[in-house]
Parts: sequence; C-alpha cells; structure tokens
Amino acid sequence: MSNETAVPREQVEALRDELDGDAEQHGYHLNPDRDFTADLAEGLLVNEGRFGYRSCPCRLASGTASEDLDIVCPCDYRDADLAEWGACYCALYVSQEVLDGQRELAPVPERRQPGGPGERAAPGGAAPAVRPGVTVWRCRVCGYLCGREEPPEKCPICKASKERFEKFWE
Repeated sequence: MSNETAVPREQVEALRDELDGDAEQHGYHLNPDRDFTADLAEGLLVNEGRFGYRSCPCRLASGTASEDLDIVCPCDYRDADLAEWGACYCALYVSQEVLDGQRELAPVPERRQPGGPGERAAPGGAAPAVRPGVTVWRCRVCGYLCGREEPPEKCPICKASKERFEKFWE
C-alpha cells in the first residue's frame, strides 16, 4: 500500500485478528500467511475509508454501496469459491484442505458478472433481477436472498447452514 493510504499497523492487526476470530467462530479459516492477510486487511480498511464499506481489495469497487453489496467482505462468492477452488477470490479465506496442506492454492477465476452483482433487487421491490437460468435461494432463518447455482455454505447474514436455504425462484 502507498504511504498516502497507509493505515496504522495496529489497526491492520486488530482487523486481521477480528476477521480470524469471526472466521473460526463461523466455520471458516483465514489464509495462514499472516503478512498476506494483514495486507488484505489493510486494503479493506483503505476501502472503508474511501467508500464507507469494506469492499474486496482485489476487485474494483464502484463507490456506490448498493452496487457493491456483492463484494463487501466476506463477498457473496466466498462459499462457492471455497468449495470449488479451496480459497476465495482474494485468498483471504481458505478451505480446511488448504489450511491442512492437502490442497495447493491456485488462482480463482472471477465469478462477478460484468456490470455488478446478479442479485440486485428489481424496481419496486419485485423479485431480484438475476441472470436467466440462475436460481434464487432464500435463507429460511433471516430471509437473505442470493442468485447462484447452489445456496451458500453459510448465510452471510445469520450464519445458518446451507440446509436452511430453499429455492425461492428458478
């Protein structure tokens, strides 16, 4: 990070530790490379200072919260990336296999569609506007909606497990 956007190291370490504690409490794991995750934590704090929210430091944020909800960390794509690739797009979160050294980290392809999330609400509060053929899943605990092939492993809002999701729209 450049000096003009640098965040005090104690803030970076505090956020890194907070992310690690939250991840472990909810069944996730941070990348074991402490320096790497501290750099990502600094990027989250820089983005929070710029935009008012912690958008993924590895993606280009628009600066409009409603357009970037899918890339606010942890992003909407984390669970699918962990399941398929063993890490999220920026590699902040890793699977148990990666943590145990049973799987190597590899580049993760971008799931975000050009133009922003596929989960934006339609005008007038109608059902979410999603790409054709994408299923919308609803968390039966808190009502969270997401458009993807499979429901997330855990609800990003209430942390309910994948089994607590139902098909809302196909």
